[in-house]
Amino acid sequence: MKKLVIVPIFWMTLSAMVLAPQQTPPPDTAGIAQRCQEMLEEAIADKNPDIRKEAVTAMSLLPIDDKLLGQLGSMLDDHDVPVRVAVVSTLGDFKDRRVLPLLQKALQDPVPEVGFTAAKVLFRRHEPDGERFLLSVVSGETKGSSGFVTKKSRDTLRLLQTPTKLFTTVAPDFVTLVVPVPGFGLGLSSVQGILSGADSTARAAALLLLENERDPALADAVLPALSAKEWSVRAATVHVIAMHPYPQYKQDLVGLLDDKKEAVRLRAAAAYLRLQRRPREPPRHKAGIH
Repeated sequence: MKKLVIVPIFWMTLSAMVLAPQQTPPPDTAGIAQRCQEMLEEAIADKNPDIRKEAVTAMSLLPIDDKLLGQLGSMLDDHDVPVRVAVVSTLGDFKDRRVLPLLQKALQDPVPEVGFTAAKVLFRRHEPDGERFLLSVVSGETKGSSGFVTKKSRDTLRLLQTPTKLFTTVAPDFVTLVVPVPGFGLGLSSVQGILSGADSTARAAALLLLENERDPALADAVLPALSAKEWSVRAATVHVIAMHPYPQYKQDLVGLLDDKKEAVRLRAAAAYLRLQRRPREPPRHKAGIH
């Protein structure tokens, strides 16, 4: 007859602790998220209007909340016209009725480009104020753009404050199939900001066109593109990581928080925050994920 061997519970517990795999402590995501938030807040308060504009377009990647609405609402009073136009474009990316009062405020902007941009957003949302504004433009009651002299004078003044040549926020027509996520921006303002750059490349445009593709080859191409030489490619890659989304690349965005290009740094910050707060989703495919 075999003897019954009784192992004390203490030794069983100790053995389990020794044999259990050691878990790596999670990264300090709270600290990184705080840094991202501070980067965006500093950028929207920067004296350089180009930096404020980049921050606003990057914010179209963020989830909407009262704080974001307050920040964008205050920037509708920015003294720089392209910044205000960018604010309206970003507001248009949020399918949330809380943005309507801000868009209606933008309709009353003294500069026609701002009001016209707000009208187009409202019209796309089937809001009567947008249609009324556009009809008034058609009838000649409202100007849809400033006169040449006024615009030239404004651009000359702005060139004194910025180190680079200016470009309007009216990007070329760009059709992209965006899958809406409740409570999050569509990111169209971010796309517009990338494509309106004078040195934006065809590679960046291709990345943005492929944003929603489920081809495994896209997942393989994303990570190398983060270190591309062209800023527009890096910015487009960050945008795709946020919007696709590719949560497995979230930590790879941290290195771009120190990118030499403002458009890349601020998108990386916004993309990180978006992935941080986005609801968990089951992976759509495993191929190409390392």
